[in-house]
Amino acid sequence: MGQRDAKGQYLFDLICHHLNLLEKDYFGIRYVDPDKQRHWLEFTKSIAKQIKSQPPFTMCLRVKFYPPDPAALKEEITRYLVFLQVKRDLYHGRLLCKTSDAALLAAYILQAEIGDHDPGKHPEGYSSKFQFFPKHSEKLERRIADIHKTELIGQSPETSELNFLHKAQMLETYGVDPHPCKDVSGNPAFLAFTPFGFTVLQGNRRIHLLKWEEVTKLKFEAKTFHIYANQREDRKIILTYFAPTPEACKHLWKCGVENQAFYKLEKSSQVRTVSSSNLFFKGSRFRYSGKVAKEVMEQSAKIKRDPPEIHRAGMVPSRSCPSITHGPRLTSVPRTRRRAVHISIMEGLESLRDSAHSTPVRSVSHGDSFMSSRGHMMDGSEASTSAVISDEAYSPSDSVLPTPVAEHGMEMPLPRHLNGAACSNDEKESEAGTSKDGHAAEFSSGRRALRIVRGRSSPPSDVEELNKFILSVLRLFLVTIGLLFALLLLLIMLTESDLDIAFLRDIRKTPEFQQFHFEYFCPLRRWFACKLRWMGGFLISN
Repeated sequence: MGQRDAKGQYLFDLICHHLNLLEKDYFGIRYVDPDKQRHWLEFTKSIAKQIKSQPPFTMCLRVKFYPPDPAALKEEITRYLVFLQVKRDLYHGRLLCKTSDAALLAAYILQAEIGDHDPGKHPEGYSSKFQFFPKHSEKLERRIADIHKTELIGQSPETSELNFLHKAQMLETYGVDPHPCKDVSGNPAFLAFTPFGFTVLQGNRRIHLLKWEEVTKLKFEAKTFHIYANQREDRKIILTYFAPTPEACKHLWKCGVENQAFYKLEKSSQVRTVSSSNLFFKGSRFRYSGKVAKEVMEQSAKIKRDPPEIHRAGMVPSRSCPSITHGPRLTSVPRTRRRAVHISIMEGLESLRDSAHSTPVRSVSHGDSFMSSRGHMMDGSEASTSAVISDEAYSPSDSVLPTPVAEHGMEMPLPRHLNGAACSNDEKESEAGTSKDGHAAEFSSGRRALRIVRGRSSPPSDVEELNKFILSVLRLFLVTIGLLFALLLLLIMLTESDLDIAFLRDIRKTPEFQQFHFEYFCPLRRWFACKLRWMGGFLISN
């Protein structure tokens, strides 16, 4: 296979081989196009045909399908990658929880990363040096430290990570990747697909949860997205929402189709091509190409190998970069395989630093916030602690573009990553003198290893519209030809066959049909027969 023809599956397999990852069906590769629209890389299509931006390309390995029960994962390395993703969700405001749960989750992270509390290494206020959430208060920081000091002593990193995932999976927003939309009244909402079904979040509440077995159809047209569901035999509902752009709506629809197939179906042979419209010649067609959840679990149970060795690095607090940073755990693979990767494969699974490439956090002054008020989800004593983790409300809507994006007409250099987190511009400058030589060789090797396709300039929008129009006209023409052919077969059955079927007999007896048969069809048949005899005689004579 030529490099220009490389498909997404080739790149994905290369990354999983680099990470020594076998339970890979939960993951995917995400990228952002020049219009800042997110996409999942389709493994059955050429990479060059999917990515329209100029090189270097920035892609992220992410959890695409969250495991319903992380404890059921076979290998520790898979759980660790899921742990990194969920921890990132918590940091970016996607994993919503009340304060008591937030403190426990953060304490699990501390225990997993730095181990037991050591007064010599961890002075008073040490938890404030790390950023677990977009915003949080001093009271919450003290509570995190108290839990870490007293309740988690002796827990190994593996146990702390597993406890973190067990607690996170019980939250309503576990596995939520929010898609910003508006309802029919114009109110902002976030749509998401989780292991348990389709979710709608509005304000700080989950207002809809449709289980996957209840969802019957997903459709979209332009910016409008429809969800059809049967909650009971006598109750059918249709939910309608409006995405910001047609491209965002199509991405939402494709995510829904893939998640429904993955979690709902028993086997991948049941997957069917889905159309976004009821009309054959209109709309988009898409087919999920991977395994389903049940098959993935069955395949994982067959894994028989020694668990890959995991090397953990401590967590380094930083004031200039107020996010959790840690060394990536490398599997025990030969050193020649530990080459730098031109595509930031771990960026999406590590906690991002608060840099130009990380997701910005909106303050409450920016208007519509995801958790806009205190205490809406609790009553009584819980209202005093509030559902909001921080002193200020925050919104995950800015987290819908977590991937670094290149501006139009510019070449964005590949963001260097320290311990899996993207560095800010100041850090890049300060580190240039100390690590330039060492990383130059690594990135040179990485570019040779994974530079698969060359960039193509973005095609004009009018050409794309013309292609779509031509495709629609072609479909309409084919449907018309098919209908005419079916009518011709029916006409032949009526006039030439001896089939004595009730509905054919009734049609033959009508005055209109008899008039058509004798005045039009019979003369036309004689004319065709005459022409055929003439052509036959002409060919024989020559």
